[in-house]
Amino acid sequence: MPWTKIILDKSAALSKLTEGGLRAATYCEALCEAQAQLLETDDAVFLLGEGLDEPGGVFGSIAGLSERFGNRRVLDSPLAENGMTGIAVGAAMVGMRPIFIHMRMDFLPMCMDQIVNHAAKWNYMTGGRTNVPLVIRSIIGRGWGSAAQHSQGLHGFFAQVPGLKVVLPSTPYDAKGLLIAAVRDGNPVMFIEHRWLYANTGFVPAEMYEVPLGQGVVRRKGRDITVVALSHMVWAAIRAAEILATEGIDVEVIDPRTVRPLDAGLICESVARTGRLVIADVASPSGGCSAEIAACVAESEAVRTLKAPLRRVGFAETPTPCSPVLEAAFYPDHTHIADAVRACMQA
Repeated sequence: MPWTKIILDKSAALSKLTEGGLRAATYCEALCEAQAQLLETDDAVFLLGEGLDEPGGVFGSIAGLSERFGNRRVLDSPLAENGMTGIAVGAAMVGMRPIFIHMRMDFLPMCMDQIVNHAAKWNYMTGGRTNVPLVIRSIIGRGWGSAAQHSQGLHGFFAQVPGLKVVLPSTPYDAKGLLIAAVRDGNPVMFIEHRWLYANTGFVPAEMYEVPLGQGVVRRKGRDITVVALSHMVWAAIRAAEILATEGIDVEVIDPRTVRPLDAGLICESVARTGRLVIADVASPSGGCSAEIAACVAESEAVRTLKAPLRRVGFAETPTPCSPVLEAAFYPDHTHIADAVRACMQA
């Protein structure tokens, strides 16, 4: 079975697949396993968040951890996002390694003072004497009529803040490896997940491992155009590339994996070879991560190689609608990426 077919298949049956000696798990299972192993191996690690003791276990991503580790390691918090984030920041400052789970990233703005003015700044303001090893897991929702207050991609907000790291894993392998690396990093990390990735299945080693923060990866090699895609859009870009290959267009797909730090070198090297660029994000294009990626290319020597204006693909410039018909128009997919690539190739 080709690698992309394993990684993109949402069948639950594949969660127990072992093929050619490779162990597979869903994105959700990978997150859960990473947290279980961190709790087992480091007494400073604990989970904190609203609804952690509910049967669903944050969409399954902490399933069984409350029962296994108890309520001193998996703490269900009151509905007080800003106050509880402050508690997590304080715990990190005195040597703990909290993983604060904000089930919906739409409510992170309620915690902006704690995240932006405290977690991000204490290391700098104390001359490096105080670290804040805090990981904030947060989830981008989509669909089901979740509408304007439960569907936003706000990672671009946090990517603007010096002192924060921002991670957007797109595969089960990266979900586990990046989460372990984030917890061990010693700095505050915004760990942004996309709910539509949770059922995707891929290769995940059973042992603990780290994926370095700030190191992107080429998901698909190509010669004609570079598509830089974030989070869920990585797999939309892969689908678009497969369609475009039948039209004679060879697409290279880059997954930055983190947007702060951003692997600008990998992106610019690819653009310098292909001469064309499309950027696909799970957020509004205006002032966000796609704009920063475009600026990195514009400020590099790669800009001299561009054969056509770059294109960006993202959410429509409105609040998220509730209607299924309007949702379909609001969210980009592989067809939007394919259209953007064709426009670049024809320019």
